[in-house]
Amino acid sequence: MDVNNPAQLVNSPAQLVARDLTHHYGRPDGGDPPALDRLNLTIGAGESVSIMGPSGSGKTTLLHVLAAVVRPTQGQVLWRGQDLVRCPDSARTRLRRSDFGFVFQSGQLLAELPAVENAALPLMLDGMARAQAVAQVRPLLERLGLAQLTHRRPGELSGGQAQRVAIARALAGSPGVIFADEPTGALDSATGQAVMHQLVAAAAAHRAALVVVTHDPQVARSCSRTVTLRDGRLVGDTASTAAAAR
Repeated sequence: MDVNNPAQLVNSPAQLVARDLTHHYGRPDGGDPPALDRLNLTIGAGESVSIMGPSGSGKTTLLHVLAAVVRPTQGQVLWRGQDLVRCPDSARTRLRRSDFGFVFQSGQLLAELPAVENAALPLMLDGMARAQAVAQVRPLLERLGLAQLTHRRPGELSGGQAQRVAIARALAGSPGVIFADEPTGALDSATGQAVMHQLVAAAAAHRAALVVVTHDPQVARSCSRTVTLRDGRLVGDTASTAAAAR
């Protein structure tokens, strides 16, 4: 399969698969334990998966490897059957723009742009005209309760509103996977719970898989599944009864 052929990617199963992932930040023979240690994981289309574990367990490293930001020392990351580890950097960058969406703890919105242009930014960076990009993201912002705030800049938004703009931005290109790194970490518990509910619902509505790194059990319970890491190894993989009950 050719990662440069969009038709082949679209017509392949939308699974994200990690096989025997090992990653060292230093030299493998340097004596330091690996950040990831022979880890295997499969995430299906539309699944919401939280990644938990103590500090230093490899949570963020795993997210970065799955999202083709970091190339692992060993192993495979398969997206729609294509091994992202073997892809050239240009193809990995293109996939992060077209197939993956990202939500970060601080939102990372551009202060000088209004909400609607922040949400439309991935589309405009991919070459879409501003007017078309803005028209495409307006329904997303409306569904997230931001219809009256599209022209406000990040400094004029609350933390929860800014994170909803970040969710719209992550969904703008209709990605197959959304990666969220502590998306509620900068929010109070009530706002964080509301934002997390909207993130899970928006991802499900778009049939996008959702991968969330968190230390918060309440956030984890919002997802349909929780995987637990310790010392770079997967030590737990459980379904969420709270998510299943909804």
